[in-house]
Parts: sequence; C-alpha cells; structure tokens
Amino acid sequence: MKSVIVVGSGIWGSSLALRLAETGWRVTLVEQHQAGHVRQASAGETRLMRCSHGGEEWYARMAWRARDGWRRLGARAGEELYAEAGMLWFARTPDGWEHASAQVLNLDIPCEVLDPADGARFFPDYSPAGLSHLLWEPHAGVIRARRATQVTARLAESAGARIVRARATPAPGAAVEAGGEVLTADRVVWACGAWLPELFEVPVTVTKQDTLHFAVPAAWTTPGTPAWVDHAAAAYGHGDVDGVGMKATSDVEGRPYEPEHGERAVDEASVARARFYLARRFPSLASAPVLFSQVCQYALTPDAEWIIAETEPGVWLLGGDSGHGFKHAPALAEYVAGILDGEYGPEPRFGLHERAPARGLRTSGRASA
Repeated sequence: MKSVIVVGSGIWGSSLALRLAETGWRVTLVEQHQAGHVRQASAGETRLMRCSHGGEEWYARMAWRARDGWRRLGARAGEELYAEAGMLWFARTPDGWEHASAQVLNLDIPCEVLDPADGARFFPDYSPAGLSHLLWEPHAGVIRARRATQVTARLAESAGARIVRARATPAPGAAVEAGGEVLTADRVVWACGAWLPELFEVPVTVTKQDTLHFAVPAAWTTPGTPAWVDHAAAAYGHGDVDGVGMKATSDVEGRPYEPEHGERAVDEASVARARFYLARRFPSLASAPVLFSQVCQYALTPDAEWIIAETEPGVWLLGGDSGHGFKHAPALAEYVAGILDGEYGPEPRFGLHERAPARGLRTSGRASA
C-alpha cells in the first residue's frame, strides 16, 4: 500500500487526503490546529463557485468538474454545502474579461450575455451605471467554505486517514517532523497555504484580505439573490447566506500579512471601499450596517498560477492558490492524485520557475474569497 503525508487540513489538503484515502493510499493528515480553524483561508464563511476565468480554458473546465464534486460532497454529507444561486458578472467594457470568459464558456458550459438593464431581474435594488453588458452563469453560486472544509476533513478521517495534531516542519527526504516525531511516507505533500513560504523558497506573497457582510432585508437572501462580480472594480459578493448578511467586499490585494499571529480585525478602509461600491451598484444598501466581518488571506504567486511541484524525490508542494483555488478543490484533488500515482506530470505553469506578473487581466481572476 502506498503511503502519503499531507500537511495542512485546509480545503486543498483535506480534499487530497480524502481522495487518496478512498483510492487505497495510507494517509496521514497533519494539522497544527483543526480543519476549518479561523486562521485558514479555507475557513472563510463563503467562497464563490464559478467557471469564468477570462480566456483560461484549463481553469474553466476544472471548475466545471469541481461543481459536480461539490454537489456529490453535499449529498454524502447530507447537507447543502454548495448553493447554486447563479452569478452575474458586471462588465465595464465590451471586449474585456467577461467577453473572454464567455468565449470559453460557450464551448460547453452554460452562460448568457445580457443587457445591463436585465440586472434588475436579479436584485431587489440595482443600478446599471457604467456597465457594457452582463455575463450570467446560471450554475455558479456560493460554497459554505468553512463547513465544507470541516466536512471534507471528517470524511477523510472516516475513509481511513490518520489525523495528527501537531506543527510540522520538513525533515530530510520524504519525511516530516511533527510533535517531536519523524513521520515518513512514500510521498509528502505540503499543502499548508499561507504557511508555505515560511518553510520553503516559493514565489508566494501572503496578503491580508478583509471580508464584509452587511445586514440586509430578507429580499436579499441567497439562493434567490445571485452572487456577483465586478472584475474591473475588484468587487464581489452575494446575498445573505445563513443569516450572516450580504457579502460585499474587495478583491484588491491587501498589505503583507502573517497568518498565525496577525491582527484579525478588519480595516476601516475596507469598510469604506465596500460601502462605496454598494452605493454605486445597490444604492439602497449604501448605509447598511456591517453584520459580520472576517480576516482571511491570499497566498499569491506573481502570475496567479498555482504551485504543484516536486522539490526532491517524493516531496511535493501544493499551494499559491492565489485567491481562486478553493472552488476547484474536488477536481484539483483528483488531478494531484493522478500526479502522485505517476499517471502524468503537472502542467509546467505550476512549477517553481521564476514568474512574472500577468499583463492586463490576471490569468485566473481571483474574486473567490
């Protein structure tokens, strides 16, 4: 039986542990806290699920496969982890990110280009000011992120994964030092998110990202109210899910951040930025009080591509999700499992080579935190 140690029980690590445990691997999942702990980016209350990635067909198709994975996971858990509420993209120009996305989605993923005025059909209050068109993804929506992370880790344990609660550091070879013990396996996968650059030389910057949810009337409940993204304005959100308020927040990269001990209070500038956008697009919500706020983080690579790379025989790094990785987790776990099984190698884009910032629209389009 092949053995693997997965370090980190965020959604990537937990999903990979579940996939490998169910396909015959002996799995050890190492986490210094608990799955879904609030320091994890995966512990955000919600994450967006969408297939639009500009002109990037690879990510679009992986997201489409991941949608089925989320639906199956919810069915197994006996609870709705993914609310398929749909998503509207607010396009500022006729030939920008949303147009490129529609060209890819039109291959075989449902979408529809709408007139800006059509947005009034989806929201209790809405202004089309400054928009060229809308891109509607009917099968997009909202993942209950923290709950999904906890459920995935629990299912991995039920499938046979051994859970080790300890802080992990690299040991020589395919080994991990955890809690004073050296653990060895055929493969080690470091899927430790914002902690990855503390342990390895990787092209990753960690930034503080404030998320905000506003108190809104019942008419703004999701499902019902769809998710939405304004790519050019770096703004995104969704209606009220489970009573924590309407999410309306910024995708602008925050300041450098230390995830273990960093301040967990949101900045006033983040609140002001969100209110400014609400006043423009959903005017009646401009003065809505903040109901819930949370600090997350992005683990960003310069080009927003992920890291899936072998540093030495049997030792793999899985990270740099760049704010758009959560939604892909079920399909990504299957993809990485194939790599670990030796069926194929990772895409060259995910290597540890020098990376330059993407020009123009970022290749991935984050908007998922």
